[in-house]
Amino acid sequence: MDDKKRENHYRKMTETPVPRLIGKLAVPTIISMLVSSIYNTADTFFVSQLGTSAAGAVGIVFSIMAIIQAIGFTIGMGAGNILSRQLGARKDEEATITASSGFVFSLLLSILLAVIGTIFRPQIMTLLGATETILPYAEDYAQYIFFGAPVMCASFVMNNYLRAEGKAVYGMVGITIGGLLNIVLDPIFIFTFGFGTAGAAMATALSQLISFIILLSFFIKGKSSVRLSLMKVSRSFRLYRDIIVTGLPTLMRQGLASAATVALNVAAAAFGDAAVAAMSIVGRITMFAFSAMLGFGQGYQPVASFNYGARLYGRVREATRFTAITGTVIMLFVSVVCFIIAPEIIGAFRGDDAAVMEIGVKALRFQMLLMPLTGVVTATNMGLQSTGHSAPATVLSMARQGIFFLPLILILPRFFGIDGVIASQPISDALSFVLAIFFFSSFMKELKDKCDGKD
Repeated sequence: MDDKKRENHYRKMTETPVPRLIGKLAVPTIISMLVSSIYNTADTFFVSQLGTSAAGAVGIVFSIMAIIQAIGFTIGMGAGNILSRQLGARKDEEATITASSGFVFSLLLSILLAVIGTIFRPQIMTLLGATETILPYAEDYAQYIFFGAPVMCASFVMNNYLRAEGKAVYGMVGITIGGLLNIVLDPIFIFTFGFGTAGAAMATALSQLISFIILLSFFIKGKSSVRLSLMKVSRSFRLYRDIIVTGLPTLMRQGLASAATVALNVAAAAFGDAAVAAMSIVGRITMFAFSAMLGFGQGYQPVASFNYGARLYGRVREATRFTAITGTVIMLFVSVVCFIIAPEIIGAFRGDDAAVMEIGVKALRFQMLLMPLTGVVTATNMGLQSTGHSAPATVLSMARQGIFFLPLILILPRFFGIDGVIASQPISDALSFVLAIFFFSSFMKELKDKCDGKD
C-alpha cells in the first residue's frame, strides 16, 4: 500500500463520525459472522436428517472446531489488536512483523493439533461426551475437521487482521464465498455421494481451503496495510508473549466455550441422545443469533484500537457507548423473533422427534430471554481487549462460559434434571452482565479521565 493510501486510511479511521464508521465496518463483519454461523448451522441441519445420533455427533465435534477457532482468534485478535494500534501510531514496519509472526505461529500450533487429533481421535471423541451410538458418526466427522485445521486456523487469523486494519470487506469476501460453498457442498457430499457425516466435514474443510486461498491473495496482492513474509517473522519471545497476552481474553472465551460445550454434552448425555441432539441444535441456533452481536462488536474493535493508538480517547469512549446501546437493541430484536418462532426453528431440524422438540423449544426460548444482555457484555469485553486492558478483559471473557457456566452445569442438573441443563447458560448470561456493568463503568471513567488529562 502506498503512502497516499495509508494517509487516506488513517484519516478515515480517525476523522469519520463514529456511528458511521462503526456501521460501515460492522456490516461486512456481521455478514461474515452470519455466513459462518449459517454454514455451521447447515452442517447440523443436513446431518440431522441422518438421525438423532448423527445430529448429536455434530455437537460433539463442535468443541473441536471451537478449539481450532480459539487458536485462530486468539492469535488473530492478539496480533490484530497490536498491529492496529501500531498502524494508528504510524509504525507500519512493526505492524508487518507482528502480522507475519502471528500467521506462522498459528500454522505451527494448528498443525500440532491436527496431528494429535488424528492419532487419538476415538479417545478424544469419547472424552468429549460421545455415547456409544454417537461415537461412529463423531469419528467420521472429526477426521476431516482435523485435516482442515491448519487452513481453518490461518483463515481466522487473516480475517482478524483485515478487520483490525478496518478492511473487513475483504475478510467478508473470503469468508462468505467459503461459507456459501459449504452450504452447496453439504447435501452433495452427505446424500448424493453417500459420505454421511464425513461428507459434512469434507465440505467444511474444502470450503475453508477456498477461503484461505482468497484471504491470502489479498495480502499477496497488497490489498492489506501489512504484508505476510517469512523474512519478517520475529525471533523475539516478547512479541509472541504480547500476542498471547493481548489475545488471552479471546483464548479464555473460545477455550472455555469448548470446555462448556463438552460439559454441556456430558450433562445432556445423561438424559439420552435426544437431549444431546436438542442442546446441540439450540447451541448452533444461539450462536447464529449471537453472531450478529459479535459481528457488530468486531466492527467496533478496529475503531477502538486504532483511535486508542492515535490517542483519540474521546472517540474510543463514544464508540464504546454506541456499540453497547446499539448492540443491545440488535440482540433484543433477534431474541424476540427467535422466541416467537422457536417451535418452527427446532422443527426444521428434528420435527419428527418429539423429545428433541420438547427439550429444544424450551431451551431456545429460555436462552432468548437473557440474550439481549450480551450487548453490554460484548462491547465491554471487546473494548477492554482492543485497548490493551488484558487483565479485566480476560476475567470478563472467562465469566460467561467458565466462571459462571461450568459450576452451574455441574450443579443444576443434579437437582433439576434436564431443566438444570437448559437453565445453566441463561443464568450464566445474567451473572456475566452484572460483572460487565462494573467493568464498563470503570473503562468509561478511565477514558474520560484520559480525555480531560489530554485537554
